[in-house]
Amino acid sequence: MNGRLKGLGIVLVVIGLAFVAAGGYAYMKTQEGAKSLQAFSAVENVKLAYNDQGQLTDRGDPAEAAAIMSLLTNDWGFAVNKADFNPNDPVVNTASEYMYQMATITHHTLSSTQTVVLPKDVTAADGTVYKAGTYEFPVDGRYWSAFDRTNPIEAAAREQAWTGTAHALIANLGIGAVTATTIQMGFALAGLFAALGATIILTGGGLVWAVRAPAAEKAPAFKPAPIPA
Repeated sequence: MNGRLKGLGIVLVVIGLAFVAAGGYAYMKTQEGAKSLQAFSAVENVKLAYNDQGQLTDRGDPAEAAAIMSLLTNDWGFAVNKADFNPNDPVVNTASEYMYQMATITHHTLSSTQTVVLPKDVTAADGTVYKAGTYEFPVDGRYWSAFDRTNPIEAAAREQAWTGTAHALIANLGIGAVTATTIQMGFALAGLFAALGATIILTGGGLVWAVRAPAAEKAPAFKPAPIPA
């Protein structure tokens, strides 16, 4: 029985070492990804703005930054890590900062007012005639799909507000946020693999140690009781 337990312990130690090695490899590859993201962020050099009190600002206004943060946390339900926002490191290079920058672009788009010019009268499919002229159309929180494209003013305002540049920037920032989050998960998995491997090694080593009885602890050899005279 002791031999079997010892063999099982050795197998567990080997399996544990494999998990530790997997954790080390996962950490190494995740570290490479983290360095790449940091390098990419540094080259882009997009920075958040803070005031002298360390508050986030948007175009110099803390209230605007608070509105952007509200869009991110309340409307989108994103769990912001406040530790990611550091006035001493304003470069956008964390998941929360990427998402905040995405919310910034979206906020300005949603709150914009578009000047639409109809060069000539336009008759909509329902027969409504829109006279030629200049119109001020507030986006008023409309996302891309919320515009009425049968209305030529709204259709034009949608194209002017939600430009290809806005969509491209949001998509780029979304990739950055997902990449940063994936890197965090990678580090967590690397730690999990290493911790699991260490636990298995400890268990296997404990089995090997437990079945190695010192010579002094071995049961004495059997001696028959003397036969009484």
